[in-house]
Amino acid sequence: MENINKYLFKICMNGEWNKVIETYMVDKRAHKATITRSGDTAMHAAVCDGQEEVVEQLVNNIINSEQQEALQIQNVRGNTALHFAASMGSVRMCQHIAKVNPSSLICIRNDDGETPLFLAALHGRKQAFLCLHHLYHSRDRNIPINYSNCRRNDGDTILHCAIAGNYFELAFQIIHLYEDLANSKNKDGLSPLHVLASKPSSFGSGSRLGRFERVVYEGLPIKNLEVDPNCEQLCQRTNEDKISYPENYQTFVDMLRVMRKLTNIVTYKFPLKGFLSKMFARKDQIRTRTVDLEATEKIANKPNGAETKSSESEATAWSHPLFPANYSCCLDFFMFVFLVMLVIFGKGSSRLNQIRRKKEKHVWSVQIMNELLKRASMYAYDEYHETKPHPESGDNFRESSASYSSEIFVEGDDAFIPEQHQPSTTKGEAMQQNKGNDNDKVETPILIAAKNGVTEMVEKILELFPLAVHDMDADKKNIVLLAVENRQSHLYEFLLKRNNQNLFMKVDNEGNSALHLAAKLGRYKPWLIPGAALQMHWEIKWYLFVRGSMPPHFFIKYNRKKQTPREIFSETHKDLLKSGGEWLIKTSESCSFVSVLIATVAFATSASIPGGVRSDTGHPTLEEKPAFNVFALSALMALCCAVTAVVVFLSLLTSRQEAQDFGDSLPRKLIVGLTSLFMSIACMLVAFCAGHLFVLKDNLVYAAYPIYGVSLIPVTLFALAQFPLYFDLIWATFRKVPMSGYKTTHL
Repeated sequence: MENINKYLFKICMNGEWNKVIETYMVDKRAHKATITRSGDTAMHAAVCDGQEEVVEQLVNNIINSEQQEALQIQNVRGNTALHFAASMGSVRMCQHIAKVNPSSLICIRNDDGETPLFLAALHGRKQAFLCLHHLYHSRDRNIPINYSNCRRNDGDTILHCAIAGNYFELAFQIIHLYEDLANSKNKDGLSPLHVLASKPSSFGSGSRLGRFERVVYEGLPIKNLEVDPNCEQLCQRTNEDKISYPENYQTFVDMLRVMRKLTNIVTYKFPLKGFLSKMFARKDQIRTRTVDLEATEKIANKPNGAETKSSESEATAWSHPLFPANYSCCLDFFMFVFLVMLVIFGKGSSRLNQIRRKKEKHVWSVQIMNELLKRASMYAYDEYHETKPHPESGDNFRESSASYSSEIFVEGDDAFIPEQHQPSTTKGEAMQQNKGNDNDKVETPILIAAKNGVTEMVEKILELFPLAVHDMDADKKNIVLLAVENRQSHLYEFLLKRNNQNLFMKVDNEGNSALHLAAKLGRYKPWLIPGAALQMHWEIKWYLFVRGSMPPHFFIKYNRKKQTPREIFSETHKDLLKSGGEWLIKTSESCSFVSVLIATVAFATSASIPGGVRSDTGHPTLEEKPAFNVFALSALMALCCAVTAVVVFLSLLTSRQEAQDFGDSLPRKLIVGLTSLFMSIACMLVAFCAGHLFVLKDNLVYAAYPIYGVSLIPVTLFALAQFPLYFDLIWATFRKVPMSGYKTTHL
């Protein structure tokens, strides 16, 4: 056996798979031979190398020799060859290995308690997961849903992992195949809805796009997730069915797809009149689309034939909230132009694909959220726990929520298996086993969503379960307090529209009201905006917005530490105030130095007269030339703007830098100073070009224009470097409500 192990290891490492197959055919002992220190067999090595045909022949040799137990060999981590095949997502290898003994091979656990089915979901291998599910629950076997294969040792289910990995297509199938997992909880008491609530980037409210990207985002048609009508046929597909082409042809293929849509412009007749007016009139209504799942419910209740037909018709329907349907060809044209520009600037179609993937994630996450909430039992009651309406909730509590029943998971020999799969355990015994757990202390999904600013989830939960508005965490903070504390301005504005003032009067266990929390600065940077001064500016604006959103004397003045909101603001913003003052001083010193240089040059330029003056009249000799007038005006404007910038920046250096000054005075002065500086630079270059025309006169006047264009490169580079700060400053100063995370660096 030692010689066989060494020989198999050598030929496997050299990729001599034909010899491996011959060895399996000649010597049956090779089927169970471990060739590595980690306990891997030649089957493990072939699966890891992606040798699908080799794996098929090795499995056939094992079957012919009646040594099926060789497929159950586990390495030191407890992984079988099927574990590796499921992790890689190879449907073909999973089929050949698992079909030998599905009930045994699919249920084998590794050291972490993960089955091959679980690993397929953990790595987002949708087809491999459906293949293993179909093999285990095939029609001829008629086996009920086995939930024990869906959990690992830490209590996470396949639905937890699929949502955590943003595998929403797979999560949608899991929800419909394993419905009881929608309310399952891990050892920390977290349900799949908790996991989804902790992923704000998966929702439209947690990300921002540029103006052009927004138009492309709204114009991309995204198909809703649907339950696969024929899981068996999908599981029988192999990787050979996929169309493959080199990665460098991706841009070419995407352009062909967009050009195919572009041909519709020739045949479509659409009114251009009023297009821009309608677009901007509906600008305030831009928000992430909430997926309507009523059509999916209707499809699920129909036969397979009707389901396929209706799903195809709905998939072809194209609509989005920003533009009417008859403008689809215009948007296709814009997308084509946008793609061509990306190709010209070297980015190809990667940016368009990123926007498409981002929108898919946003649409599908809302769809997953709706599916989970339809099955949610967090506000339901059963015969052991009765949830009564809160006295403040009024008549908004819906009796229909009582139709949901809690799912109880018990521990024992079959850990984390739902109660309906525990024949020896009664519901009363299960309640006794769970009596001392700490899951009740876990925050509800609406609190996590409020903390992360997931407005879509908060709105949907309040629509289905109005009782959830009174949820509180361990510190007795409700959704309003969490939204204020974490600077979720969009969510706070949404809650203001609900006009429930009782929520805004709540205090936490330390007696802090919403205004106290608005004044308190945490360790993290709440606003994604550059510069400590702008951070301080938005902190003041957020505090004033929360205070002004309610009537006077609405919030309590003192907390339990006898602190007022103003005292908390001064105490927690000391470091930010100091950093903002240092940033403002450095910026003013740098800009004032440049302004002085420009003022010096502009003064010398404005004092000189090109061509001199006439001796008899004292008038400039070139006063009748248009370029002379341009020179005189631009030089004077450059001098005036430069002197203005110097004065403004000097006033910033000598001004008082208290907290209230960052709210209005200092940002406006900085805007005036930067505007004057930019104008002085532009006017100085215009004066230089106009005066230099007289030097070249008529000989090289046409050749001078390209040179003048090159001379504008410095001011262009300066503008590209400083304009982002300038626009951020204007945005922060004139926006009424701060916008948390309005700028993202990636998709």
